[in-house]
Amino acid sequence: MRNLNTGARLTTTVPTPQGVVPESGDAMVPGAAARGVAVGLTFCDPAGATTGKLLPTGSPVDQLESAAGPLPTSIVDAGAAAALVDAAALGLSAAESTEQLLAWIPELAQLRRRAALAAGMVAETDPVSYAIPKVGLVGPAVDYALPSGHLVRANEYDLAVRMVSMHSPHPAIGLTSAVAVAAAAQIGRSVVARCAAHRPDLTRLRLGTLAGVVTVDVEASPSGTPRAVTLQRAARRIATAELLVPVSSLLTPQTATTPGWAS
Repeated sequence: MRNLNTGARLTTTVPTPQGVVPESGDAMVPGAAARGVAVGLTFCDPAGATTGKLLPTGSPVDQLESAAGPLPTSIVDAGAAAALVDAAALGLSAAESTEQLLAWIPELAQLRRRAALAAGMVAETDPVSYAIPKVGLVGPAVDYALPSGHLVRANEYDLAVRMVSMHSPHPAIGLTSAVAVAAAAQIGRSVVARCAAHRPDLTRLRLGTLAGVVTVDVEASPSGTPRAVTLQRAARRIATAELLVPVSSLLTPQTATTPGWAS
């Protein structure tokens, strides 16, 4: 598949037991209420989709100015361009609730702008964007509670992540944001790699999000550039439709005699 917005190439792996695609399944993903068929979605060579570079600034860590002082930030372009901020530098954990994150939206919006300027994605005279680059907080795994009250233990995941999407906390994490975080984890000295330093193998990264734990598999080259990043999805039927077509549109002018409808 090809993403026409970015030109990214993707592949998907669909189970076909006995040569048949199942219509239903028991797989679930954080943030979705319904079960579906387990499907692997892989982003192929995702680096540089927006800027042409895995590290748009050329550095694994940049210091973005803020009211709290310089903030260690990794600006990474894989799947989507993303500015990943060390939450601890703001006195946060990246395991905050939606309500707690709302108070930080203005500050994170300013950081997004500074990241876009640092990466050369915009000029000073360009209008402010609330979409690109993605911006989020990362931190080491800690215990935190989901909105349902369920407690996620620190040993159940590798990295705490809170992303902002269109001026609001993302309820889980976007696919391309997950790709960017996983790619950043492969880069030595990046903010993400430091926060997940306790994990010796980052080819499988478990992200603690507002909706639960999202697992990302990474195949990286020796240089750390991601060759493939895979996320597990749950596919399901979302609609069954019936279209009414005029009979006259199915017949030639010579044979169409009486207007009517067929389902």
